[in-house]
Amino acid sequence: MSIRHTAFKHGWFYHYRLHTAKTSELCRKDLTPLSTFLDKMMESCPDHYFTEGPRSSSLKFDVDTKHIPVDGHEVCRLAELGVGSGRYKTAHSNVEVYMLENDCHTLAVELPIWLMPHELDVYRSLFDCEEPLSGHIDVLRVEDGNVWIWDYKPNAEKEKYANCQVLFYAIMLSTRTGIPLDRFRCGYFDEKAAFMFKPSLDQLAPCCTVSTEQQ
Repeated sequence: MSIRHTAFKHGWFYHYRLHTAKTSELCRKDLTPLSTFLDKMMESCPDHYFTEGPRSSSLKFDVDTKHIPVDGHEVCRLAELGVGSGRYKTAHSNVEVYMLENDCHTLAVELPIWLMPHELDVYRSLFDCEEPLSGHIDVLRVEDGNVWIWDYKPNAEKEKYANCQVLFYAIMLSTRTGIPLDRFRCGYFDEKAAFMFKPSLDQLAPCCTVSTEQQ
């Protein structure tokens, strides 16, 4: 199986895994920059970006995503099978590795990603700092020519800010690769339900308004 693996000590250990065969098959033509970035992170991730500054997993902004709940989505079944595999100590690892090995659309898991302050107009009003925003994408898929960013969330139905987290993941990966944001799709899921939306910068409007009012 053509899976590459490396570990990052970004606060704690993250295990970035990349399925090279599926990446070569699905990242053709206009998605070539995604393949290039995935390969680059295997060899030269800027680890110092992940030691300071805000983390996407901790964001608690209200964003206007209008996410759609979908019962019975295939990622839910994959999560169920992954959790049931019991290969690792955590549900996250079981789900991620199972999807990478068995789902034809999953290219990578725990992908490191970041955004610099100058790369988003509203960055400083949101975060009030000069350090980069950073994080790790749980599951990266390509389906029907779109780049899908998925976050595994046990008890997904009760999540309040997961949509904010994956929205920023999409913004970060679009910025890193140069692939337009309208080619991205976002979602979070568990074994029972999935919630999906199409990301756009306009969805940041509610949190920008709150941030401005607080200054």
